[in-house]
Amino acid sequence: MIHSMTGYARHQIKADWGSATWEIRSVNQRYLETYWRMPEQFRALEPVLREKIRKALQRGKVECSLRFEADQAKRGELQLNQSLAEQLIKNAEWVQQQAGGQINPVDILRWPGVMETPEQDADALSKELLAAWQEALNAFIDSRASEGANTATMITSRLDKITEQVAFVREQMPAVMEWQRERLTSRLADVIEELDPQRIEQEMIMVAQKIDVAEELDRLDSHVSETRKILKKGGACGRRLDFMMQEFNREANTLASKSINAEITQAAVELKVLIEQMREQIQNIE
Repeated sequence: MIHSMTGYARHQIKADWGSATWEIRSVNQRYLETYWRMPEQFRALEPVLREKIRKALQRGKVECSLRFEADQAKRGELQLNQSLAEQLIKNAEWVQQQAGGQINPVDILRWPGVMETPEQDADALSKELLAAWQEALNAFIDSRASEGANTATMITSRLDKITEQVAFVREQMPAVMEWQRERLTSRLADVIEELDPQRIEQEMIMVAQKIDVAEELDRLDSHVSETRKILKKGGACGRRLDFMMQEFNREANTLASKSINAEITQAAVELKVLIEQMREQIQNIE
């Protein structure tokens, strides 16, 4: 199975500590690059997650984000850090004596660390977040696989049409050669009273060598077969498929340059259109 480099997945969990939402998205990229957006308190998870991404994916620009919302109503009763509050009051009284004024109790309570809530179990929370992220990653891989399957179907349909064009050109070649023979005979008859059959045959051999496209057609068939094998094998095959498109283009260009018939020229143009359609889709394959 082949995978697209574009995909998206979202997974949310809710527990007594609040809720968390993972989002993973990716776009085309020559290599694998990962970007992370998450609260600083969970930054320790990043190396573990980055390694999982590296093992699961080969190419793409991957963005992972975590939105964490703590349930304030279930965080437990507020606790007063009396020692810190006493120090603040003592220092505030000294400032009051020096400058005058009154101590505002609310200002004391607002000071960082004076009012505290019980710490959550960090290890248990991290395990839940990792499990949720794995669910998001699985869904993300499935989305890339689904899009990859659609891309493979499109490429296969274009390969079928390329095979049809190759067969059409093969069918046309005997008629093209006969038309060229008649054209050459007519031109020679205008300048030579008595035609030499051997001379005509020599000229036809030279013309046939110039317009012979059998080798190009055989290679196109071979490229179609090889591309089908790559699709069937699956895996990270985007670079190999891109190389095959270069080979397809080379044969289509040669076929167009050798064409002396409007129908074969049209077939060569159609081949290039089909190849370009495949190439655009292959840019999305991992």
